[in-house]
Amino acid sequence: MHCPFCGHDETKVIDSRLAGEGRQVRRRRECTACSERFTTFETPELVAPRLVKRDDRREPFDEAKLRAGMLRALEKRPVAMEDVEAALARIVHRMQTMGEREIPSSRVGDLVMEALRGLDEVAYVRFASVYRSFQDITEFEREISRLQRLPHPDDPETQLPLLPEDPRRDS
Repeated sequence: MHCPFCGHDETKVIDSRLAGEGRQVRRRRECTACSERFTTFETPELVAPRLVKRDDRREPFDEAKLRAGMLRALEKRPVAMEDVEAALARIVHRMQTMGEREIPSSRVGDLVMEALRGLDEVAYVRFASVYRSFQDITEFEREISRLQRLPHPDDPETQLPLLPEDPRRDS
């Protein structure tokens, strides 16, 4: 690490701590030449895989494009921007941790639909209509009835219990 004060290329680490909710390492450094101190932050660089489009074209993942698509589906819906950003961060994180260099764009679309279903069902149907290229009203009806049959992601009955059920607790 070069010293930002004198440009010397040797510094020593005085202190290291976790920062940014454990996603960064904050390091306090001291220059061995001028003794000035400064702080650096380290974050892991996870590269998003390339997307394989339906026509077999490959293109780099574009987070701005993903955000724009989600916001278009959520337009005029009562969803907080913080919730949208959190959902976007979860999608990007899942893509980065898949361990694949390339993933089909349809997989990203499925991740977006899953996230939108948890945020707003109207936005989910809007996105699905474009993503799945609905041609007529019957396709909308089919998707809405499918959505109604699925358990809501926030429903506690769809979550696994933390502890196994105790058969002795029957009343």
